[in-house]
Amino acid sequence: MLRPLRDAVRPSTILVPFLLSLLAVTANAQTVSTGSELQLREWPRFLGADFDGVAANAAKNIDWVQDPRFMWSIDLGEGYGIGSVAGGKYFQFDAEDGRLSKESRERLRCFDLKTGRVVWTKSEPLVYRDLYGYEAGPRSSPTITGEKVLTYGVSGQLICRRVTDGEPLWSVDTNDRFGVVQNFFGVGSSPMVLGDLVIVMVGGSPEEDQSIPPGQLDRVIPDGSAAVAFDLNTGKLRWKCGDDLASYSSPRPIRLGDETLVLLFARGGLLAIDPVDGQVRWRHEHRASILESVNAIMPVVDGDRVFVSECYQVGSVLLKVSSDAAEVVWQDDRGRRDKAMRSHWSTPVLVGGYLYGCSGRNAPDSDFRCIEFATGEVRWVDPRRIRSSVTLVGDHLLVVEERGRVQVLKVNPAEMEEIAVWDLSEGQGDRPPLRYPCWSAPVVVGNQLLVRGNRQVISLALASKNREN
Repeated sequence: MLRPLRDAVRPSTILVPFLLSLLAVTANAQTVSTGSELQLREWPRFLGADFDGVAANAAKNIDWVQDPRFMWSIDLGEGYGIGSVAGGKYFQFDAEDGRLSKESRERLRCFDLKTGRVVWTKSEPLVYRDLYGYEAGPRSSPTITGEKVLTYGVSGQLICRRVTDGEPLWSVDTNDRFGVVQNFFGVGSSPMVLGDLVIVMVGGSPEEDQSIPPGQLDRVIPDGSAAVAFDLNTGKLRWKCGDDLASYSSPRPIRLGDETLVLLFARGGLLAIDPVDGQVRWRHEHRASILESVNAIMPVVDGDRVFVSECYQVGSVLLKVSSDAAEVVWQDDRGRRDKAMRSHWSTPVLVGGYLYGCSGRNAPDSDFRCIEFATGEVRWVDPRRIRSSVTLVGDHLLVVEERGRVQVLKVNPAEMEEIAVWDLSEGQGDRPPLRYPCWSAPVVVGNQLLVRGNRQVISLALASKNREN
């Protein structure tokens, strides 16, 4: 039974470079995660250190019943992505409003994590218009590794900057270089760093396809650049691979035996890529036939099992994978509307053999649910028709609904167990309201919670059971 809702919150030679690259990738793959030890304890990339939406460095003994305390907020321009955290700094990627200057600019800002004070700001010109009228700003999150921070803009501009001052080290216009015909919503993927490689989803096409009008992706022929790897230190091309167009998912690694591969959930399906030479080891087709359909979630990995999902026709599939093959464990029936899970833009989280996440395309047919990972059996469904994103904090789920309501659930595959609800859609005191759309999974580092809504990021201090915040 659901608990009563709480009151709203108030506040060289060829061989040598090859071997060096192999050593870098292999060494990095021992933990799969990348970056310094400090950064791994923080939130250095989209969905956190291990690509899974788990707040590994969250504070212990959080008092979920007590309302969190408002710390600070920052005003944003256009875009949808939430920032990343490393070294006590918060990095937010957005687009400045160009109505006054007549020039829109994509910008990266560095803030002090505890105070919200701006440390530095860097920006570049942005020329982008969404085909469906959505905001023109970036959809992705910055990726931080060592002394570098990388951004991948909505129009395909990949930029590597110094963490300390934001000065650019190198940049690549991937859309121009690889002939990308505009996708429906621009670039939605975040960069992945593995060893000395920066791997991004690109999805280019041959020169003759550049005259195809934007959005007519059924006419575009992939040109072997679904994934592209650049040298982390120089920005030089290392390899490209994959005959597929881009989706809105982000690449992530998987450890299989004694090697690490890169999983890429592209427009047409899931690819497994050797990061050393860019060889596509295997591919699993997974996409709805509807032209405007999208693949967007990060693949969910548990050992040698990989889960992907979409919300249009196909639904979900669980694969048992190896270095050279993928075998279906279970999959949704394409001929039936009833699916185990239909993930849209929100990646579910895996804990204790169960997946928790939002299923459905739009609010009228969406819900939050729990399914068994191994079988796809639905264990429970929230009857309310809402869309949401989720982050796992210890044994609790932070579910951010798109209209600013934060729901705290206890991890429980037997029933939906609601602990608290914080309604951030209404402001109080110095804390501004969190406005629709809230489409980013929340970030949690220590006792600090970061939530993004329309044109705003709000920072809250989670209460402790044993001391005051």
